[in-house]
Amino acid sequence: MNYSLRQLKVFVAVARAGSFSRAGEIIGLSQSAVSHSVKELENEIGVRLLDRTTREVVLTDAGTQLASRLEPVLEDLHGVLLDARTVGQKLTGTVRVAASQTISAHLIPQSIASSNLRYPAIQFVLHDRPQQWVLESIRLGEVDFGIVIDPGQASDLECTEVLSEPFLLLCRDDHPFAGQDQVAWQALQGKAVILQDYASGSRPLIDQALASQGVVPRIVQQIGHPATLFPMVEAGIGISILPALALPLPEGRGLVVKPLVPVVDRQLMLAKRKNRSLSSAAQAIWELVRDEASTLARQREGDPLFCSGNHRPG
Repeated sequence: MNYSLRQLKVFVAVARAGSFSRAGEIIGLSQSAVSHSVKELENEIGVRLLDRTTREVVLTDAGTQLASRLEPVLEDLHGVLLDARTVGQKLTGTVRVAASQTISAHLIPQSIASSNLRYPAIQFVLHDRPQQWVLESIRLGEVDFGIVIDPGQASDLECTEVLSEPFLLLCRDDHPFAGQDQVAWQALQGKAVILQDYASGSRPLIDQALASQGVVPRIVQQIGHPATLFPMVEAGIGISILPALALPLPEGRGLVVKPLVPVVDRQLMLAKRKNRSLSSAAQAIWELVRDEASTLARQREGDPLFCSGNHRPG
């Protein structure tokens, strides 16, 4: 049988009111619409539910039985739907977010602090891991969502860009590059360079930038954790390339950063499984992280380190 919930609700309203017109007033339908809906239900069931007169409608035996059994069922259904809405809208529970080390160290702490103030009933749990682990944990549903460096073609993920930032040169303050306003990628040809390994989502982007400029650096170390870059450069082992989100530099280390030209940006993205809805709590944290990234972008406006007029590679 192909009946609708609307038809059942209209029938119960008529059974209670004893009149098409009064039922219509209660549920906000015209008398003709109420009569038509009940007629459709009778046709679908194949039995007469109401006897109609000019003054009133009277339930048949079948109609009386249906109305008496249907009313509590509809009330239970209404309660179930209200409970589902309450759960769906409740900003409470645990939200698990995965991000790589650089993102975790510089964007996420403020996001967690803001979450604690705005949503005290939500527990914001961070999973601090390399990019490939982050992507895998999103795909497996181990976290609600992640913040990643643009993963490129990922048809199983839904990604939203939240921040674009340039790569910068890191060197000692006594290095020849330290006296320049900006450094060309080509100037890295043959230089000793320390880079993060391929667990980092930035590494493929750096490789692409070097290749596009025809640069073959002398990679002397490949490290796993971004914080290791600073002491290695400070020790004079080589120079490095890092994303702007790695700033500020540790104090008292004698290190400087310089814009690289042409400017090469990386995009940070919120990522979740495609065609999977976030809980209300997770959606609230998603939007909060996006807002924090927008705030960071506004704070950088006007800073020549982030807003140089140099041309990006075409």
